[in-house]
Amino acid sequence: MATFTRDTEIFQNEDMLREDYQPDTITAREQELKTYKTALQPVVNGAQPRNIFLYGKTGVGKTAVSRYLLEQLQQDTAEFVDINLSIFWLNCTNLSSSYQVAVNLVNTLRPDDDQISTTGYPQQRVFDILYEELDQIGGTILLVFDEIDHIGSNDEILYEIPRARSNGYLDNAKPGIIGISNDFGFRDNLSPKVKDTLCEEEIHFSPYNAPELEAILRKRASGALYDDAADDAVIALCAAIAAQDTGSARQALDLLYKSGELTRSEGASRITESNVYRAKETLEQSQIEHGMRELTKHGHLSLVAILQIALEGETPARVRDVFPLYRRISEHSDVDPLVRRRMHDHLADLAMLGILDRHAKNEGRAGGQYYEYEFNVSLELVIGVVRDFEGVAFPKKVDRTIKEHST
Repeated sequence: MATFTRDTEIFQNEDMLREDYQPDTITAREQELKTYKTALQPVVNGAQPRNIFLYGKTGVGKTAVSRYLLEQLQQDTAEFVDINLSIFWLNCTNLSSSYQVAVNLVNTLRPDDDQISTTGYPQQRVFDILYEELDQIGGTILLVFDEIDHIGSNDEILYEIPRARSNGYLDNAKPGIIGISNDFGFRDNLSPKVKDTLCEEEIHFSPYNAPELEAILRKRASGALYDDAADDAVIALCAAIAAQDTGSARQALDLLYKSGELTRSEGASRITESNVYRAKETLEQSQIEHGMRELTKHGHLSLVAILQIALEGETPARVRDVFPLYRRISEHSDVDPLVRRRMHDHLADLAMLGILDRHAKNEGRAGGQYYEYEFNVSLELVIGVVRDFEGVAFPKKVDRTIKEHST
């Protein structure tokens, strides 16, 4: 008997529920598609492309809509002999300056055996190399900057590229920028000249509501799952949970996918609402673990400090209780401690991530107002994450508990 066999009851094509799947059609974004199509019309007319800025929370369709519509644009403009359209994507997640964006863009345009170094060039020289590459490609060039908010305030490249042709740096190329951001405040932090240039056309992607998410799930499930694997109630529940939380299609799809995986692991043939609730708990735990791992160094130190206090049974704890321990752990870890107010900000971040519960207390004139913190997740979960922290001098109680859990 074979150890592995193919699914015949749950997943027909599970790739359709994955994050990187690109659907053939777009559901529940008709108005955004219409606005986006209008903004791209100059490309079809052979004119200078407009600069477009898309913003909205994670999972609301910005990237999926862009990939779908730009693929259609490339196919449709291929029939016009006077249009030479090139589209390049750059994810800016790990890029925090115009210099880094320019270098990575040059290397995106160049072949692998002709890359430039990420350091050692003056910024203007990198810009000049970029203009040379763009002009060599020629024609209409759309540069899609995904996660553009990571560039921060060092945003001059977002001003330079759209104006490169009018400033005489380009003869053969007509570039346009499409910026995609999850941060609603990013636009407000742009320099005035960049804001005027980049945001010629703005498209706001609002969170999906429950009926929209249900329509998206039904369409994906029709190809991803076998016909009897999930009934209408399961689809509706996944949509409702995601709509109440983030309005994210990604969250709704993850819920359905994880529900199917749990069902498959049980050897069952039909996803139940109980599986959906279990999937929700599993995904939330995974998200919290990821949140703890992605904290800054001082976030890790603050977390370890309050973990020590919790293991001693002394939570809820005030900032005045956590700060001295945080400071000692920082010094023993060869890290300069923050002032108390800044350390408190890290506790507030932990509360925002759902790792801690924060309770406001008011003792009137005698004691004033203050916050108390305690864990909102199991200490076993926290211990399983903090034991992987590098460069942290664990206090005795934490160190002993980690060793106990490791044996």
